[in-house]
Amino acid sequence: MYATIHRRKGEFLLSKGRILIVEDERKIARLIQLELEHEGYETGMAYTGTEGLAEFQEHDWDLLLLDVMLPELSGLEVLRRIRANDDQTPVILLTARDALPDKVSGLDLGANDYITKPFQIEELFARIRVWLRHPASASPAEQETAALQLGNLVVNEKTREVTRENEAIELTPKEYDLLVYMLQNNNQVLSFEQLLTNVWGFDYYGDTNIVYVYIRYLRKKIDAPFSTPYIQTVRGVGYMLKE
Repeated sequence: MYATIHRRKGEFLLSKGRILIVEDERKIARLIQLELEHEGYETGMAYTGTEGLAEFQEHDWDLLLLDVMLPELSGLEVLRRIRANDDQTPVILLTARDALPDKVSGLDLGANDYITKPFQIEELFARIRVWLRHPASASPAEQETAALQLGNLVVNEKTREVTRENEAIELTPKEYDLLVYMLQNNNQVLSFEQLLTNVWGFDYYGDTNIVYVYIRYLRKKIDAPFSTPYIQTVRGVGYMLKE
C-alpha cells in the first residue's frame, strides 16, 4: 500500500521538493516522513520494492530515498530498473552500516549517494539539499557546457561522452562524476576529503576505501589502455589528474 502526498493540516506550504521514501521499516519511514514534512517537503511512501517502483513510475518525484534491503524487489533491483529509463532523478540509498559491496554496487547502478543506518536526520537533510541543487536536476539548457579536456582525454558534459585518443570509454555514473570533478580541478592535488565531499555530495567520515575503489576503476579505463597515465597518486594526501 502506498502512502499519499502529505502536508501539515491547515497549512499551505511552498514545497521544497517532492521526495519518495521507499523503506520497509515503517517506524523509520514514518519518522523520516514527519521530519521531511516539517522542513517543507512533500512526501510519498512505499514499503516494498514492487510498490516503490510503481509509485516512482506513476508520479513525478524530485528525489528518491531508497532502502537497499526491501521485500519483493531489492533496492538495487529497483534502482537498476529506474536507471534504465531515468538517469536524472537523484537517488539516495539507505544502507546497513559497513555494507560496502551494496554501496559500491548501488553507486555503479547510478545511485547518487548513500547514508548508513542509524543516521542523524540533519545529515540526511544536508545530503538531500545537495542533490536537489545538483546539476542532475538542472534543465537541458543549464546542463549545456563546454567540453572538459586534458591532453587527449575529452569529456562532453552535455552528452556525457568520454573519449581518449578518439576511443569511446564507458563509465558508470559515479566513475563519470569522479572524472569530471578531477578534470575540473586538473593539475591540483585533491585530498580524499575533497573527493568524498564533492563527488559523493557530503562530508563523509571513514570508509575512504570508496575513493581507492573508484580511482582503481578509473585507472583501468582511462589510463591502463594508453601509454601515458594521467591519474597520479600523491602519497598520504590524495590524487591528481595531470598530463
